[in-house]
Amino acid sequence: LSSNQELSPVIDKSLVSRLITNQFPKFKDYPISPILPGGWDNRVFRLGEDMLIRMPSAKKYEVQVEKEYKWLPKLSPLLPLRIPEPIEIGHEDEIYPWKWSIYKWIDGEIAAKAKVTSLPEFARQLANFLNTLQKIDSDGAPSPGTHNFYRGAPLSHYDKEVRLAIEALKDKMDALVITKIWEESASTVWNTKPVWLHGDVSAGNLLVNKGKLSAVIDFGMLGSGDPACDLAIAWTFFDKETRKEFNSFLQTNEDVWIRGRGWGLWKALIVSAELTNTNVIEKANSWRVLKEIVGDYLEDHGNQHSQSEIIGESFYDNHE
Repeated sequence: LSSNQELSPVIDKSLVSRLITNQFPKFKDYPISPILPGGWDNRVFRLGEDMLIRMPSAKKYEVQVEKEYKWLPKLSPLLPLRIPEPIEIGHEDEIYPWKWSIYKWIDGEIAAKAKVTSLPEFARQLANFLNTLQKIDSDGAPSPGTHNFYRGAPLSHYDKEVRLAIEALKDKMDALVITKIWEESASTVWNTKPVWLHGDVSAGNLLVNKGKLSAVIDFGMLGSGDPACDLAIAWTFFDKETRKEFNSFLQTNEDVWIRGRGWGLWKALIVSAELTNTNVIEKANSWRVLKEIVGDYLEDHGNQHSQSEIIGESFYDNHE
């Protein structure tokens, strides 16, 4: 493995146990169990009752380990919700070629609408978290780049991908209208001091405890710049009324909100067009997100079309 940093090892309980024994023998007798389903960027294991192990699944994710170790302890005391607390950094060796990390365990369940007591309250909690994050001094914070796949950069960075996706899907939707939504989103830029951003605010990175939002996890995309990318959850998770509640509590302007819709559109399009790693569930959900975005856009522009004119209802029927 040392001679080929791009060759991914099989990251399983056996490998993790060997790494713990070799590098952190004080933890060698703690039980290790995989947490499923695993993510794309990291394989995750529970260590004992109170710790979590995150193993990058590819070289390109390794840079996130040291970034989180450096910045999360500085951000944590200033935020209204719990975030991951790094304990140790593991190093590359002959059985695993990248840095990896151990964190404190955070109790909670992955956010799902059925687990949330009040979606409007959940939206207000999340808006408060993002408002607070954006107010923290960002001097020295990482700028958009390969470490976070350019979260916080202008939307135009993704213009080529979006147009490729629209071309691939043009027989299934009104490419002209979808292009208009995209171009409106990408028509403005963040023109003030960069602010902190999480970079991947999604239901899978939010924990719920006793029906309330309790923690925000996975800061691998952490950086600074335009915070619009953190607003995509308004279309990927919230319904129309909760989206309005979320927007009303955010301390941003209309341009940032519209760019947030553009971030949601980018992700939904590239998943729908299979330009990125995906699965059946994600692909089906991407069509629901497109429907939310189209409906939102039409409401902003006087309902000049129906959703079915832009993406046929029969197409929805085949993917929901």
